[in-house]
Amino acid sequence: MKYTDFGLVNTKNMFSDAISRGYAVGAFNFYNMETLTAIMRAARDTHSPIILAVSESAMKYMGDDMLMGMIGGLKLNTVDGVALHLDHGSSFEACAHAIELGFSSVMIDGSKLPFDENVKISRRVAELAHANDVTVEAELGTLAGIEDENTFGTESSYTNPHDVIEFVKQTGIDSLAIAIGTSHGAYKRKSDTEELRFDILADIAAELPGYPLVLHGASNIPQNYVNEINEFGGEISGARGIPAPQLRRAVEMNICKINVDSDSRLAFTAGVRGNLAAKPNGFNPRDYLGAGRQNVYENCMNEIRSIMNSENKL
Repeated sequence: MKYTDFGLVNTKNMFSDAISRGYAVGAFNFYNMETLTAIMRAARDTHSPIILAVSESAMKYMGDDMLMGMIGGLKLNTVDGVALHLDHGSSFEACAHAIELGFSSVMIDGSKLPFDENVKISRRVAELAHANDVTVEAELGTLAGIEDENTFGTESSYTNPHDVIEFVKQTGIDSLAIAIGTSHGAYKRKSDTEELRFDILADIAAELPGYPLVLHGASNIPQNYVNEINEFGGEISGARGIPAPQLRRAVEMNICKINVDSDSRLAFTAGVRGNLAAKPNGFNPRDYLGAGRQNVYENCMNEIRSIMNSENKL
């Protein structure tokens, strides 16, 4: 099916508006009904455009029919400003499959490939996607860290500002994910004094004025959720995210999409652990899953307002 049959939009006008009005669109990953409905409730309550992001592993977990059935169940209209995005597509085939299902945006992640090979696969995906009016994101530079089998790495490299014009020109992509010091997972900084490489971001923005730039691995890692997980039996020590002031500064420099995954995972897990600890005799999944869903909703609300600045931007 085509994405318009689900009431979805691609990211072209979404990003153009975000750049012109100085906000970012949150790309929130979801994995089940609870996380999906929490994200959508937050978007609707804040009147914010939103990107629903799905990794290949999450697609496998939910199953194609269940995933698209849930999207259909949202009863979306294009005025809702919702895009469905494949996060870190690992191959041309993965991106083609997502487009066929009804995704309105795909990311082809060739960042670990040599420059010419990254260009080649990104251009191939862009040609297919644009033939279906689907928007495409690609990545230059690599992020370290681990979230799942689709996003892992032990080495990182900053995006070279001198490469971005040629990469965008040769590929025809619609947005570019860059590496300026973020990382996947819950351990993004070794100390509280580390900052993103705003000098690199400034150089890239100067090379590509008005062009949509994307941050991956930029979760805030709310310490209240980390503390709650640890209080109720978890072992997440030393987790540090990207401070909200740094993310807001990035938004002022053409970052128009910020991916959020680890924050939602922490929020959900904290809610489940807290509920089970408070009700040790409870075994109703609606209770502890509902607590997780509420946490994800509250975190999305906070990040839409305090980081993305996308509230009331529909």
